[in-house]
Amino acid sequence: MPATRTRHLCSVAAALVLTAAAPATAASAATAASDGLREVLFVGDNWDGTADVVASSGDFAKVGRIDVVPDKQQRLAEINADPIKWIYYTSIRNEVGEGHDQYVDDMYSTPDGKSVVVSRPSFADVVSIDLVTGKVNWRFPVAGYRADHMAVSPDGTRVAVSASTANKVQVLDIGTGKELGEFGTGDKPHENFFTDGGKYIWNMSIGEVTTSLDTPGWDWTKGDRHLTIVDATTFKQVRTIDMRQRLDAAGLRDFSDAVRPAAFTPDWSKLYFQVSFFNGFLEYDVATDKITRVKTLPENPATNPDRTTWLLDSRHHGISMNPEGTKLCVAGTMDNYATVVDRASFDVGPLVTASTPYWATVSGDGKDCVVSEAGADRITAIDFATGRKVLSVPVGDHPQRVRLGHVPAGWTGASGG
Repeated sequence: MPATRTRHLCSVAAALVLTAAAPATAASAATAASDGLREVLFVGDNWDGTADVVASSGDFAKVGRIDVVPDKQQRLAEINADPIKWIYYTSIRNEVGEGHDQYVDDMYSTPDGKSVVVSRPSFADVVSIDLVTGKVNWRFPVAGYRADHMAVSPDGTRVAVSASTANKVQVLDIGTGKELGEFGTGDKPHENFFTDGGKYIWNMSIGEVTTSLDTPGWDWTKGDRHLTIVDATTFKQVRTIDMRQRLDAAGLRDFSDAVRPAAFTPDWSKLYFQVSFFNGFLEYDVATDKITRVKTLPENPATNPDRTTWLLDSRHHGISMNPEGTKLCVAGTMDNYATVVDRASFDVGPLVTASTPYWATVSGDGKDCVVSEAGADRITAIDFATGRKVLSVPVGDHPQRVRLGHVPAGWTGASGG
């Protein structure tokens, strides 16, 4: 690489080591209460087409439930009338959905707590649902045929959604559903992050995860996978990161470069991320543009070693960080456990048995890691301080994404839901 190009990338990297966004704290919950809102966790029940709403911390008691597909019959009629849409709908059910429709991938509440915005893979759209009436406020069909992970801006006014078959991210006004802009990505865009107070958007593309060409020698067939960083106002590309080059430089040539769930430090200086097929995670330093550490986590001897049996190329899928930036929580999906890892030492806490844990997030008070157990239809809280299980709460069929949000104080469900 020419020296001028290298210097340019380093300067951009340094510019991307940014100030931290405010973490969720008890203070933020108190502010919400003063505004007539209640802080909650939304749990997306992917196969049910519902979202369970539970208390954001403490006993995680159930608050209510949302029907996220109130327009199901209308959407199915449209799909059945279009042969191409029907093919993709059926493919999503048979491959990504493991024989089930994917009705909810991701969700965020609006700043006023009156609505929840949901990405729906099988219906290839994003909808806003009124939390009082249960009706659809607006609907945005994404480009292509599948909607995936989202991210919400720090001020709660914009939501970025991965249009996975169109290889782009579309950014919407959360109140109106109007598209504000879009940008191209690698193959199959997945995770999104707003960083630096909403100045940048990071996207990770994961490529093909439904093929059986899963051995390291065939990894190149999975597509163009890279991180795309854009200006969140202009949607112009600021930088791309080909993790393949960084992995090779670190001597990790047999590792997949499909970046799966990830977590930034509070100052955005380091990125901790999972990759396909690996039981563990990696540390990436943003300023130096290098992978600095690798952590291999325990293997469950009962896990089938045949990679083609692993869920969508995952081994571990789900990682979060406590607000202080001192602990990581990792969902060991195919190894059926979750664990808390000290970020400085990489010491591993107790392995908490879990059934296909598929996501990890942080409770509203910042004390617990909350993992969704897709194989047991429940969420489980793990104490960041001790690494031990606190409790489990039953939810709907196949929970995946868990997001912090707000509902009106006293809300227990939609009147029409």
